[in-house]
Amino acid sequence: MCIRILGASNRRYAYIGDIVVAVIKEAVPNTTLERSEVIRAVIVRTCKELKRSNGIIIQYDDNAAVVIDKEGNPKGTRIFCAIARELRQLNFTKIVSLAPEARANYSNLFQSKT
Repeated sequence: MCIRILGASNRRYAYIGDIVVAVIKEAVPNTTLERSEVIRAVIVRTCKELKRSNGIIIQYDDNAAVVIDKEGNPKGTRIFCAIARELRQLNFTKIVSLAPEARANYSNLFQSKT
């Protein structure tokens, strides 16, 4: 559950690349993170559409965040989800390198072959 969006004075919703202060609602047993712990996380997927400058619209099925420390490095060592390419531009290169897939520009797929 999101408590606050860092860097935004009075914004209501967080988007991809935003750092949020959140509370852990559910935790897997035998991990370093516990239930009701206050953490920092970066948003990597949202159900809300993300429109790129080249006109491509990206929309995910769920919302997801990666837990980070004060310096912005992820606390975990593996990321199982696909993430948006925009995180690389926001200096979250460590998260992008851990992810199995970063959604790239697919503009060349939509060009007609002549």
